[in-house]
Amino acid sequence: MEKKINLIVDEKDQNTRVDSFINKYNKEISRTRIKNLILDKNLRINNQIIQDPSKKLSSNDKINIQIPQPKKASLKPYKFNLDIVYEDDDLIVINKPAGIVMHPGAGNYDNTIVNALINYDKKLSYRIGDELRPGIVHRIDKNTSGLVVIAKNNFTHENLSFQFNKHTILRSYQLLIWGKLRPSKGRIENYIRRSSKNRQLMEVSQTKGKKAVTNYETLEFFENKDTPTLSLVECKLETGRTHQIRVHMNYLGNSIVGDDKYKKKFKKIKNVDDELYNLLIGLNRQFLHAKTLGFFHPKKKKEMIFSSKLPLELSNILKKLGKTKKLNH
Repeated sequence: MEKKINLIVDEKDQNTRVDSFINKYNKEISRTRIKNLILDKNLRINNQIIQDPSKKLSSNDKINIQIPQPKKASLKPYKFNLDIVYEDDDLIVINKPAGIVMHPGAGNYDNTIVNALINYDKKLSYRIGDELRPGIVHRIDKNTSGLVVIAKNNFTHENLSFQFNKHTILRSYQLLIWGKLRPSKGRIENYIRRSSKNRQLMEVSQTKGKKAVTNYETLEFFENKDTPTLSLVECKLETGRTHQIRVHMNYLGNSIVGDDKYKKKFKKIKNVDDELYNLLIGLNRQFLHAKTLGFFHPKKKKEMIFSSKLPLELSNILKKLGKTKKLNH
């Protein structure tokens, strides 16, 4: 059954954004969900459909917003063993493996982290944020592993979303790239937009798109007669754009090992170690891991920082590289 919210703008609320106004007087739904409802043509102001969440209001405006029933068929529980790093009444931090997407989308509505969370805790199917993404505050790619925080109520969802928007969340990734970065340490600041040649890819732009900032540092590089030149890199994000690290590394000419979209062709070096070659070429994911996640807990009012180890398929490559490096020194 659909729910309707009817409000009239008082003089003290004129010039307020409509999404903020609705959120102020109805705390049951988050501002993120209000925004999505507006974009989906569920808002009327003075009986006219408005699709702009930032629309400024005037005194005596009549606000009507419809809240449709969530698409329950799209949120089936999925039996999946979640690696839970931390949990309390307000949020849950998981260590996501590569190979599973965060939330339902085109082509996959059932086998996602969201469906696994609903199987784990039925309360998470309540409308926290977006209908198809309850509790999801940020995402990492399907073939990227690592730490993700999920909100368990609207207050936490709103607060964590605000921290992400203000770029105060600590996020560091470890990655293995082809070649060496020059300079070995630096900051990439530009814009990322959808590729004009392939709509499934993103690309760097100097003028259009969303601002993207990545701070990077080379931790170690591997280079000898038996090893292709590779670098272990740490990236700290100031923004969280789609495919940001992958796009930025590719922009510098150093794609991530195992990346099937932003990839560099690897020609086997004549004397390269066969075991290492097979580990690199056989990797069915990108060597990209969300290693550290830090945020300010909305309810506990304290900073929380979590760290996770590289999964076995990635750490095995580093071990082999380390052994090969020692043999050649």
